[in-house]
Amino acid sequence: MSTEYIPGTCNLGKSEVRRRQIVALIGAAFSISSGATLASSDVSTIGKFSIILPLMVFAIGFVQSRKKFCLAYGFAGTFNLGKMGEISKVQNPIDRAADRKTALIILLQSAALALVLAIAFVLATR
Repeated sequence: MSTEYIPGTCNLGKSEVRRRQIVALIGAAFSISSGATLASSDVSTIGKFSIILPLMVFAIGFVQSRKKFCLAYGFAGTFNLGKMGEISKVQNPIDRAADRKTALIILLQSAALALVLAIAFVLATR
């Protein structure tokens, strides 16, 4: 794992990546719980798409942990490679722009993953 900030590539240290993995697990647990409830109740097809909210939590945590990049830090122009709470500012405007671009890509990838999983869930529970 990288121990240095790399613009547009790495803005998280080991403890921060671990936090994103936990978020993904929590999102997965909520998704499974919500999915079980939605599948066993008389909810319309459109209503079943509400599964996208916990799936989005899962997807954001998953994608961030895999890429070792926090989309919130990327949008805020910050990074953390040390202890939890030791956030540093990105000084170079070009680096901040690269981080914002990566953050946007992660947000779009997460939304796409959540949407694909939601569609699969809705189709499987018809």
